[in-house]
Amino acid sequence: MMATDIDRVFKALADRSRRKLLDLLYSNHGQTLGELCQHLDMTRQAVTQHLAVLEKANLVVTSRRGREKLHYLNPVPVHAIYQRWIRKFERSRLQALHDLKQRLEEN
Repeated sequence: MMATDIDRVFKALADRSRRKLLDLLYSNHGQTLGELCQHLDMTRQAVTQHLAVLEKANLVVTSRRGREKLHYLNPVPVHAIYQRWIRKFERSRLQALHDLKQRLEEN
């Protein structure tokens, strides 16, 4: 991912309403705008604007089914963030737990 792509992902994830939209799409793929609006306390226009930010960050992809536009979660950008920043911090924690376990078992 390019720096600007990652910046878009972080910007998109920074908003609680957009994270809620991602949660909704995670639990039920392929929802229309109307279906998503049923679970949110905001106008249809606001949901559309949030979805546009998520699409620009490539966190949401869409497809057409007749006149309906279906929205799907794309987990790839989140996985890229995990690979780049989160995973390396887990490694040291796991190593520390492993070392602690060995020391405790030796005593």
